[in-house]
Order: sequence, then structure tokens, then C-alpha cells
Amino acid sequence: MKIVAINGSPRMEKGYTAMLLTAFLQGTMNAGADVELFYASRLNVKPCSCGQMYCWYVKPGECVIKDDMEMLHSKLAEAEIMVLATPVYIPLPGDMQNVINRLCPLMVPALEFRSGRTRARFRKHVNVRKIVLVATGGWWEKENLTTVVRIAEELAEDVSVEFAGAVLRPHVHVMKKDGKLTKDGQAILDEVKKAGYELIKEGKIESDTLKAISRPLISEEELRKLYNNYI
Repeated sequence: MKIVAINGSPRMEKGYTAMLLTAFLQGTMNAGADVELFYASRLNVKPCSCGQMYCWYVKPGECVIKDDMEMLHSKLAEAEIMVLATPVYIPLPGDMQNVINRLCPLMVPALEFRSGRTRARFRKHVNVRKIVLVATGGWWEKENLTTVVRIAEELAEDVSVEFAGAVLRPHVHVMKKDGKLTKDGQAILDEVKKAGYELIKEGKIESDTLKAISRPLISEEELRKLYNNYI
């Protein structure tokens, strides 16, 4: 099982998103998966600039922009699972949005209408069958991550693959105190690693595992006081 993971956090290895993604990917590797990790901010991926849909109408499957997305297209074509990892940036960091927008050449240039929505699908040479989201946020409630979940779900529907789950961690910074992982923080990472293992071994992530990952570590009132003390 080959996985291509894309970390969209501008903080790359130093961010909380990387902390969770590392645990998740370790779980998949423990289950036998082959993983390649890319950082959107480290790639040279320009914004989509072709309003005339060159990759759709002029030369289907070929992007007019020549940059690192060509390499990423090749990597994704070989992977069975695509993992998107991102913090909430109202809604996405710019580099991550560029990567998602530039996936269009991997799609068949033919529209379908399914369950009341216009959809497409990946080309036959693209092996991706599942998309997974790993997302982090600073606010208390899990619902703060709803928009990025919806983006990942819609992408999976648009390319006709399975959305295999969202690993969500609200108020992620509470997992650490004075720069060190707390006992609760370590327990969360253990569950994240378990989620990766389950994805490969069982083909899905158990709902109880996802709930354990996103469980509250502090009350909303306590978190609000922490934030407002900075004002």
C-alpha cells in the first residue's frame, strides 16, 4: 500500500500539524504501508492561472504550468491513498490550496451527474482510491474544522474515490505545556498512530478512535481565558 501525504502547514516540520501527521504516518508504516511525504510550502507550485481550462479542453491531462506539480502528479498516480494534512487557515493555507487546485489534470475531462451533483473522476492511470484528512485547529470546538473536512470530502466526491476519514484535533496546542508533550497529548498521539494502523490493516479508521483523537482536553471557558489573556 503506497501513501502520498501532503502537509500544507507553512510551519512544515515544526508545526502541530506535522506532529499529528508524523504519528499517523508512523501507524500506517507499522501496518506495512510505503509512505512519501511532501510539504506544500517547500514545493514550487504556482497558482492555477488557466481560466480557459487548458488541461481539460486543449490538452487533456497536461498542465500548461511547468513546476513541481508535474512531479507530484506522477507520485499521486502511483499511490493508493492520498493524505491531506492542514491547519485551519480560514480555511486553508495558500500553498495547500494551490496544490488542490492543480489536481485538475489528473481528472477525466468528462462530467457526470450523481445524486444531484456534478462530479468527475480520476483518470485510469491514477491509483488513488482513498483520501484521508489530518487537520488541526486552535479553537476549542471540533466544528471549527468543519470547512476543511468539507473541502476534503468534496474533493473525494469530485474525483470519485472514498473519503476514508478525518483525523481532527481541535485546541491542538493544549497537547503541549512549556514546550513538552503532556500525558493527554501523548495519549492523543497514540490514538492518531492507531488510526493510521487501522486504515491500512482494516481499510477504515474506527469511529471510536476518531472520537478519542478529537476529545476535549480543556473546557471552552478555560481555553477562552488563555486566549484572552494575550489581549
